[in-house]
Amino acid sequence: MKRSRDDRFRPRVGPPRSRGDASSQRFIGRVVRAASRSGKSLGYRATRARPGARLGRGYAAARLAARALGPRSRRVIVKVRIVKHAEIKPATLRENLDYVERDGVKPDGSPGRLEAAEQEEIDAESFARRIEPDRHHFKIIVSPEDGAQIGDLKSYTRELMAQVERDLGTRLEWVATDHWDTDNPHIHILLRGQDEAGEDLVIAGDYIAHGMRHRAAELATRWLGPRTDREIRESLTREVEQGRWTSLDRTLQRSAQGGRLDLTDLSSAVQDRDYRTLLIGRLQHLRELGLAERLAPNRWQLSPDLEPLLRTMGERGDIIRRMQRALGAERRELGTLGNAERPESVTGRLAAKGIVDPLSDRGYLIVDGIDGRAYHIPVPPRIDLGGFPVGAVVTVSNGPKSRPADRTIAELTAGGIYRTSEHLTIARANHRPGRDPEEFVQAHVRRLEALRRAGIVERLEEDVWRVPKDLVERGRAYDARRAGGVQVEVRSYLPVERQVRAVGATWLDRLLVDQCGDLSPMGFGSEVRAALADREGFLVSEGLAERRNQRVILARNLLAKLRSRELESAADKIQVETGLVHRPMVDAAPVSGTLRRSVILVSGRFAMLDDGTGFSLVPWRPVLEGRIGQIITVVTHGDLVSWDLSRRRGVTR
Repeated sequence: MKRSRDDRFRPRVGPPRSRGDASSQRFIGRVVRAASRSGKSLGYRATRARPGARLGRGYAAARLAARALGPRSRRVIVKVRIVKHAEIKPATLRENLDYVERDGVKPDGSPGRLEAAEQEEIDAESFARRIEPDRHHFKIIVSPEDGAQIGDLKSYTRELMAQVERDLGTRLEWVATDHWDTDNPHIHILLRGQDEAGEDLVIAGDYIAHGMRHRAAELATRWLGPRTDREIRESLTREVEQGRWTSLDRTLQRSAQGGRLDLTDLSSAVQDRDYRTLLIGRLQHLRELGLAERLAPNRWQLSPDLEPLLRTMGERGDIIRRMQRALGAERRELGTLGNAERPESVTGRLAAKGIVDPLSDRGYLIVDGIDGRAYHIPVPPRIDLGGFPVGAVVTVSNGPKSRPADRTIAELTAGGIYRTSEHLTIARANHRPGRDPEEFVQAHVRRLEALRRAGIVERLEEDVWRVPKDLVERGRAYDARRAGGVQVEVRSYLPVERQVRAVGATWLDRLLVDQCGDLSPMGFGSEVRAALADREGFLVSEGLAERRNQRVILARNLLAKLRSRELESAADKIQVETGLVHRPMVDAAPVSGTLRRSVILVSGRFAMLDDGTGFSLVPWRPVLEGRIGQIITVVTHGDLVSWDLSRRRGVTR
């Protein structure tokens, strides 16, 4: 029997990017609304939604998962952060992967290993290169309260992400590893910001805020079963004497009126006798901490700073645990950078480093100071922790000091006006050997240009500047904002024990030349004292020092001789590798070339400038970070190094 032509279905496809007519748009809207009511997600992403419409995948699934949770569900903390690649350095993604793969995070102390849905081990470098062109990626931390009971967090993660794929309606590319180095085992997940069609992955805000946590709790409940009365009570009992913000504190704060709490007015949800007993026990512990006061039977006054103080106490407990892991059985007094009663800077061995908050990339350093104290120092996300190897000698300062250039400009300013010509006249009159007056003044002009871009000074004419009276203070505040609170300087990439017999100008040599006596007889200070004595013996054996009775006389220009020896040796190796001719730096003679790479030596970090036929090794400065491949001009005047970072065309010499 021949079928009628009326039964045939022939779709009429519109042109690419066509939005269709009004009826088709109404039909699409009905489909999406029907999917939302059914709890299924089609993964539809609206491109031209009306104001206030919810965008992104997973909104319907988030609502469905929220209804499925009950009071006996297992508790899971899920934190999600969207990382926009335009706002981070290319190295930041690799640092995040290094963090999750760091040593000692598995139950047996082994390093973490990235895994995916179908692969046991993922190469972090290739994953970073693959997702770097994306607009963004997602950083996710999943921390089940009963993670130790779950045990197989690898399978748990794969099942969770499979559910997320179903909720979002697309296949996902992700890597993850589980960490067991804290009280609560947890999972780090990096989710690529693209869907299976290669489009930007946009997830509904409700799913990020609630849906994924509900799915994780639902899965944990399915694996372990609902929480029993005993488990719930044991969990709450542990909170009674904890020195951090807890769910009991949240209940107390929510039930209080203006900080005053009447236990007889508690809601029916918290009138359970056992739960009420736990709340009273928590109040008594808070009274011991000075955070609550009993006014009368059943009446309490809570501290207005209850939550921030408890969160601070929790962070301090985390700090102490980190320092115990870093220093082991070694006992140290806890030091703090800060006000006049505390040091503005500390020098010591970098004992450990890490991430305080993996979502915000805020890090920390633990420094074993030469003053016998140990310091836990938070550092902002902009500081690259990869540049500070554990065991290196570093100096951490509590914000930048005022710059000599700012002080000089302020001294030469008359009536709010600074003139370059007048400064040059004074510099020529007070000329010192080894310092070019024009280059010296030009360094101040470059500083003024930076302050002009920050809106602190104003250029009136070619060599005339309007300068505020508080230039020094505002310049320091500008540097502090850019530094993010602290500055970290590597004094030596080599540990102290390896500096003793090293060929090069070591940090120990600088201490010997400066006759530094601010070394504690305890802790790292005592190790440095012993290393200095051994270094003196090595210098004597190399003919760079002479022992006279109980004294050791160092050779003249010791640091320059040691640095010269090492640079010659390093230059010979680079000549063999590249075929370029080494051009040693000459004082006051400018050198230009393309910045090829940095070279880390015992004497410090150096930049390799390539002019096409030869190369020079010049002292590295932080301003060169991220400028590999650019043409740079440098002039040295003794220990003063001046850089010209302007881009130039043509052949450089």
